[in-house]
Amino acid sequence: MCEEELVKNHEEKVSNKLKFPFNTMGLFCLNFLIFNFWGILPTNAATQKGVLNVIQNQENAQQWTGITKRLQAVGAKYCVIPLANINNVADLGQQRVLLLPNVETLTPGQAIALEEWMNRGGRLIASGPVGTLSTLGVRQALRNMLGGYWGFRLNDVQELQPAKSHAQEWATQKELFGKVLGAVMIPENSKTQIPAVWNSQDQAAAVLTTESSTFLGWRWGTDKDSTAELDTAWLKALVNNYLKLSTTQGISPSTNCPLSSATRTIQPTPIISNTNPTKPGTKPRRVTVSKKPNSPQPGTKPRRVTVSKKPNSPQPGTKPRRVTVSKKPNPNKPGTKPRRVTVQKTTPLPKPIAKVTPQNSQEEIDLLQEAVRLDVIPSSNVPIAHKDAISLQQELEHLIGRVESAHLAALARGANTSNSLSLKRESAKASTETANSSLEETLAQAKEVANNIPVLIAQKNYALARQQWLKTKRNLWQQFPMNQRLAQPEIRSVWLDRGTIVNAGNEAGLAQIFDRLSQAGINTVFFETVNASYTIYPSQVAPQQNPLIKEWDPLAAAVKLAHARGMELHAWVWTFAAGNRRHNQIIGVSPDYPGPVLAANPDWANYDQSGRMIPVGQTKPFLDPANPEVRQYLLKLYEEIVTRYQVDGIQLDYIRYPFQDPFSGRSYGYGKAAREQFKQQTGVDPVNISSHQRDLWQKWTAFRTEQVDSFVAEVSQMLRQKRSTLILSVAVFPLGEYERVQKIQQHWEVWARRGDIDLIVPMTYALDTPRFQRLAQPWISSTKLGSTLLVPGIRLLSLPTVGAFDQLQLLRDLPVSGYALFAAENFNNELDELLSSTQGKVQRSHTEPIPQRQPFRTAAFRFAALQQEWQFVGENNEQLSKSVTTMADFKSQSNNLQNALNQLAVLPSASNLISARGELTRFQTKFKTWMNVAAKENPYRVKVWENRLLTIERLLRYGERRVINKTENR
Repeated sequence: MCEEELVKNHEEKVSNKLKFPFNTMGLFCLNFLIFNFWGILPTNAATQKGVLNVIQNQENAQQWTGITKRLQAVGAKYCVIPLANINNVADLGQQRVLLLPNVETLTPGQAIALEEWMNRGGRLIASGPVGTLSTLGVRQALRNMLGGYWGFRLNDVQELQPAKSHAQEWATQKELFGKVLGAVMIPENSKTQIPAVWNSQDQAAAVLTTESSTFLGWRWGTDKDSTAELDTAWLKALVNNYLKLSTTQGISPSTNCPLSSATRTIQPTPIISNTNPTKPGTKPRRVTVSKKPNSPQPGTKPRRVTVSKKPNSPQPGTKPRRVTVSKKPNPNKPGTKPRRVTVQKTTPLPKPIAKVTPQNSQEEIDLLQEAVRLDVIPSSNVPIAHKDAISLQQELEHLIGRVESAHLAALARGANTSNSLSLKRESAKASTETANSSLEETLAQAKEVANNIPVLIAQKNYALARQQWLKTKRNLWQQFPMNQRLAQPEIRSVWLDRGTIVNAGNEAGLAQIFDRLSQAGINTVFFETVNASYTIYPSQVAPQQNPLIKEWDPLAAAVKLAHARGMELHAWVWTFAAGNRRHNQIIGVSPDYPGPVLAANPDWANYDQSGRMIPVGQTKPFLDPANPEVRQYLLKLYEEIVTRYQVDGIQLDYIRYPFQDPFSGRSYGYGKAAREQFKQQTGVDPVNISSHQRDLWQKWTAFRTEQVDSFVAEVSQMLRQKRSTLILSVAVFPLGEYERVQKIQQHWEVWARRGDIDLIVPMTYALDTPRFQRLAQPWISSTKLGSTLLVPGIRLLSLPTVGAFDQLQLLRDLPVSGYALFAAENFNNELDELLSSTQGKVQRSHTEPIPQRQPFRTAAFRFAALQQEWQFVGENNEQLSKSVTTMADFKSQSNNLQNALNQLAVLPSASNLISARGELTRFQTKFKTWMNVAAKENPYRVKVWENRLLTIERLLRYGERRVINKTENR
């Protein structure tokens, strides 16, 4: 699951529809007008202390000679800043232009600093595949800043030329154009301009510009991609335009760089150690010196000295403390907020066991909001469209609903844990009185703000609308009951990744991980068993066990540890992805090593149209799904896993072809076996088919899709023959059905309808809850999944704990049966405590059913939880139509349904299933009538109850196939 995110930046179809006419005044004239319009023209070059920041990191270090050569030809003073030193906007200094050459990995904090710096008038020049290895939220933030993204690298050198829509003055600057090895750039919105294109049939974009950025579609500073003359011409033109410099001033590194930069030299911040060699296993300390540094005395450690009011950035492994200071010794003026300064402590702090409190989560809340919603800046008065105003209003309304829903679930569950009815009521009353004063006030204010957002936007008070929206969202998050048990029986799964398994070291270390997961309430573990063709266990089928595993069998240990804790253990296997360049780096082999299976069997490879084993722009070679030997090998491998180990299931990952874009010559599937089979069927070698030959191309796409479909069917059949209780799940992309089939030949709707799989786990990864819902909703609402259970995936990386809770609560309010967390390596103390409090507590009860294993018991438990909520609402005199939950007919029908579900759970049979379904259908039909008035009072709550009834319906459908049909077919 190394490419879990929904990576679209190399899949978009290149067409002229993506291009937008450029302003007829040309790029430079456009930028000049924009700067004057906003009143932020830079000062004269003579007053600039350092006009250009250049970011350096490990990814462009090998290119630094070429980068430096070009910088020296531009004619502007510059500062070199190591990327690792950027923690906030202050680290970028006062320079007006920043060059970000070929940097693929940025943290959310660095993206936030860049965005804030640009909001203050900074201008960004970027090149290469910027941010492509960063998290989803960072990539989206960079798209917003740069107006688009690096699509995919071209195979050959092409001619860079001006867009035809440009004015003559742009086209006559011949030094800006020539032969370049670059990439197709994808504009993100209609405001993005395209000043230069590639001289190809589709005139694909080569350079993107916005009001405050320019994105060059090649690796600037590398001789193999472009000439020094062309690179220098571009940077000189852009810097001149942004700063109106006279290039006769000469070039030198600036002596007025930010503290975080490489002061006075173009080298990174030096590492200074004692006069004695550093002890083995220790890291030398970084020291930032003043203008007049004093050398440390022999035998003493250098001390950290700061020479500016701006503090040094914190070192890795240390925790900065916040100190509030004013600009003057006098107290801050009333009504103003103190500014925050980060002061570095000189010794690392131990990581505390964080408590889940609003205070501890605030920094993470800020990070999430800013990293994902960088267009929502409190101080920005940029206009907000009417449709966006409605969206912001709905986001708050839905969040209000989730907060209320979580509290109701917690209170109802707490009120029903006591045996005494009087104690129940007193406990509920006490909890309500303690919490509701703050909660009710927050909810009331939030509802008022939600109603007022469209009004403020209609009045063009955009900044205030943004400020109120952000503040209200944070206040609502702080009201989540994150310390109370509220979860119903559900699939609580986690991917236990190879890195975490390796770091465990032995069974004792792995036991600590399973203890942690068990206490957190996790009941299903997807254990990474096959990664890049290496097995985690000693195999007699696979050519090699993972070399990072020494003298133990993690899979055997995992099965024993999981079962002892009442958890299921599913073997997570890479299916057609056969290697991984990142893993090669970890184990110290060549980056191009295709993995042990393809190294021994190169004819098994899924080559691209040009005969390359590792596709351009990707890091993994793939197996050919059409090759009978490949299929036989994989089936034998999975048979070994389920025969030798008592795993509860298999999860297929990378069950697809590599991503492709046939309209730009990027197509895969041309393995030896595939070509021969397709040629036998059609008389045509697929290598010779163009995407413009629609009929033939669709046949070729259908052929490849069928290879994946039929293999899933074979795996399913084999598992059922070996052990009928085994669960088959698939980790899949949540792209639209047509798009997914065209790009990766992954048609999982077919697998679901045929009943080949039990769980669909879409990788619906997002850093904000609304986007998460947009990714998951089509499949939650789909009628094409048959009896398969849907388990949306949540990625924890860069997701704050309260954000994770928000996404969990969303799923609990929708008709799904659980969730999957990616991945165990991203668990932390705060998340542990949250999950333990809300779904795990000290010891998870083994009597609580797991949906994929006991669907009928789960249905009965979940309806009992619904009855608890209705009882709580009725007993506490909530307004919800007052009498609806206490109506005799409502209570009678509810009891009938509960009895039918209980009977089915105790004695699963076709007749009991028919009876339970009949009661559920009758209840659902009348429910809409009963709740007609209540739905007007609280539409979100009533919708949640309807969703939970739908979840029960889906559990019965799944149970029919897994339990009833299996029993009858014995």
